[in-house]
Amino acid sequence: MVKLFNRTNGKTPHDGEIEQPVIAIRAITKQYPMGEETLQVLKGITLDIRRGEFVSIMGPSGSGKSTLMNILGALDQPTGGEYFLDGEDIARLSPAALATIRNRKIGFVFQNFNLLKRTTALRQVELPLIYANARDRRNRAKAALESVGLAQRINHLPSELSGGQQQRVAIARALVTNPAIILADEPTGNLDSRSGTEVMQIFQRLNNEEGITTIFVTHDPWIARHTKRVVMIRDGQIVADQALEHPLVAGVDERPSEAHELQTLFHETYYSGKAEEYT
Repeated sequence: MVKLFNRTNGKTPHDGEIEQPVIAIRAITKQYPMGEETLQVLKGITLDIRRGEFVSIMGPSGSGKSTLMNILGALDQPTGGEYFLDGEDIARLSPAALATIRNRKIGFVFQNFNLLKRTTALRQVELPLIYANARDRRNRAKAALESVGLAQRINHLPSELSGGQQQRVAIARALVTNPAIILADEPTGNLDSRSGTEVMQIFQRLNNEEGITTIFVTHDPWIARHTKRVVMIRDGQIVADQALEHPLVAGVDERPSEAHELQTLFHETYYSGKAEEYT
């Protein structure tokens, strides 16, 4: 059997040694020139995410969460500050070096799946391994698809799969390179309630059983409460950062009204802001 997951990457802390964060950002800023003025989107974000955490980054439109996601995903570079990913300083790398980092250390899951229309599930999952010139690609891709419950769908095209199954292909594709983190941008946003629940169950299982470091970027408090830690961002700054004592369990807890869910999240993160900021 192919061994798909190795969360420690061969690094085991010695007794008494504190393992370095898988993500460490320090005073990150991001500015965009707007004619004669400068738009400051991120205003000195400092954040640690440790290996094996399941974190959601939540914020309203215009809060800076998408900009932060792009920086965390090595899709963009900060204007100032430091960013260490898996111990490597990537804040000032060249575009080519960033592309290598993305392929080797980051697994992406997007709201729109981003699958190739005429490509089978197996081939979709093999693609990151092809780019990395990895060996044993077919077996590794099959193992990743099996891990998300698609062992019987490996030769199916996206048009032959449901939305939830397509998102599971995307999750397998994100997992197959054994990345340092999985970065998911609104991963249930285009799914119906049942499919969304199934996808959340997969993420929770992968985190609980495999220890896969996972970051959700979301505006949905219900989704955020399924993670183990919520970081709330507004106006380019972190306004709350709190571990959740009792994360929701996908498929067990039923969804209440959005207003009730938002107030519950505010209470659990000790955030004293107003609901209008996140609606």
